[in-house]
Amino acid sequence: MDRQIALIRLLADGEVHSGEAVAAHLGITRAAVWKALRKAAERFGLALESVRGRGYRLAQPLELLERERLLAAMSEQGRARLARLDIHDQIDSTNAWLMREAAAGAPSATLCLAEQQSAGRGRRGRTWVSPFGVNLYGSLLWRSPLAPAALGASSLVAGVVVAEQLAALGVEGVALKWPNDVLWERRKLAGLLLEVAGESQGPSHLVVGIGINLRMAADQGAAIDQPWVTLAEALPAEVEGVRNALAGRLAEALLEALADYERAGLAPFLARWERFDTLRGQPVALHLGERVIRGRYAGIESDGALRLETAEGVRRFQAGEVSLRPVAEEGR
Repeated sequence: MDRQIALIRLLADGEVHSGEAVAAHLGITRAAVWKALRKAAERFGLALESVRGRGYRLAQPLELLERERLLAAMSEQGRARLARLDIHDQIDSTNAWLMREAAAGAPSATLCLAEQQSAGRGRRGRTWVSPFGVNLYGSLLWRSPLAPAALGASSLVAGVVVAEQLAALGVEGVALKWPNDVLWERRKLAGLLLEVAGESQGPSHLVVGIGINLRMAADQGAAIDQPWVTLAEALPAEVEGVRNALAGRLAEALLEALADYERAGLAPFLARWERFDTLRGQPVALHLGERVIRGRYAGIESDGALRLETAEGVRRFQAGEVSLRPVAEEGR
């Protein structure tokens, strides 16, 4: 563990730590403490406070990822299904890292989590804003005998899992936006990025990337180009202690859901999707590359295709991105 990471882990509890304690923890001189603190705060984008006569603390405590706490949130069966767990302090992208590991032979049910991403990715080439230690960024590898095309609806399955886990925490009004966004009060709470590779007839491997906004401050999310919300706002209770538990429960539920999907297809998930399908009848714009098709959202079909009521009648789409923003706002 490098010195700056060790320092952040010391300060993560939000308590005041004296300069002497910091120096002893890092094995540096008392005079070097402030410089070390400033460099760590700048590297990770964290606000640091100096308390006169007492020491230093982070302005906001952090619940850092811990293997033991994550695994404790899973059942014995869930832990048995998880083949490998990698937790990174900083990484380019959990999806990109896991796609590389998949190509190198990583086993199915490998889970990658990160405190921070330097190149987190969303749909349509967007950047997934990933400040240190405040949100949840993770990817799961799933190997399947199926062809890549047969895994096309897995984004809907993953969306159902995320929505169910958030609802189980007590979040009311969770909504799914086809194909893979999770909303609360029409603002983005979580998103998914699924990538698949393999032989045309199988086997294939799927990487399911999930990002959930937990307690990101307004300045940390200033670069996000759409309305967003955090779990801290959507959840009536305090979100302290939720990060590791949610990561473990999500991983377990997703592994179970992907096994069910591989065995029975999308059918077992249609009613579960309906529970969170609250956007029916609303005007939307479907982006297909440079094309924009407008209509009213009419739900999904049994194969996961989007149904859109247009001036030409009801049409179905297997790809694209739905926007809820008024036409005048599109492209901003």
